[in-house]
Amino acid sequence: MSTQLPTLVAGLVDDAAVFPPGNAPLSDAMAAHRLHRAAWYADLVGPLLLPASTITTGDLSPLVDPEESFAIGVIGDTGIDRLPFALSFLPPLGVTARQVEVPVARRGEDPQPGLTELVKLAERLDGLPVYAEIPLTFGLMAALDALADSRAQGVPVAAKFRTGGLAAELFPTPAELAAVICACRDRDLPFKLTAGLHHAVRHLDPETGFTHHGFGNVLAATLAAAEGASVGAVAELLTVRDERPLVQATDGRHDAARPLWVGFGSCSIVEPLTDLIRLGLVNGGFEA
Repeated sequence: MSTQLPTLVAGLVDDAAVFPPGNAPLSDAMAAHRLHRAAWYADLVGPLLLPASTITTGDLSPLVDPEESFAIGVIGDTGIDRLPFALSFLPPLGVTARQVEVPVARRGEDPQPGLTELVKLAERLDGLPVYAEIPLTFGLMAALDALADSRAQGVPVAAKFRTGGLAAELFPTPAELAAVICACRDRDLPFKLTAGLHHAVRHLDPETGFTHHGFGNVLAATLAAAEGASVGAVAELLTVRDERPLVQATDGRHDAARPLWVGFGSCSIVEPLTDLIRLGLVNGGFEA
């Protein structure tokens, strides 16, 4: 059986092992990430996501070999103004930043001031992709307009949205998420997602009582949106709890790149990989 990953899911899952709910120690996360990058499913896996604070405290330094060309994504938990300081630690370590992701506002705050500051930083980062995490509340559409305008001027900025977390209000409804996906579609704006997307199909987590979005739902919804589907039709795909229509939505598309949706961060790589195999979207197997 072929273990080649289809282009449709290439780079779908960034490795967020050090973040909740996984909270893996840095040394363990890096060792596991090296195994993922050497495995047959390596093309599924994006960079290891690390907080800027971990970099500036020097915790990364003893764990990397400058000869190995280790790649990470930097999560800006120290504030936009201190990101250049964190990034300055990486070249001497032989570590490459593949992307930067930064929250620009808290829920209920105007995202424009933080977004303006982040765009100015992105202009100085030599083409490094920058993702602005925007709350799905006040000022969202204006922020997307601003991002689209900056991209049109050649600034490599895009959007990031939270689809889960430790509180119910962090889980957008299908209608809210569909509106965001279609808004990005209308602006030709790439986006990333984070939190709550370990499994392919929408489901209720019995431990927390939260209903989680499925990444398979998001994939089907994004494919439909890219073809011009309405917000209502996209939202309907996000509510599906039957895997069959989600698999059908990918028929004939396995060799094509995903439109708009860059991917998502997950503290587990094995869980989404297992679901992709179960759904028949990926062929192969792995040793525990």
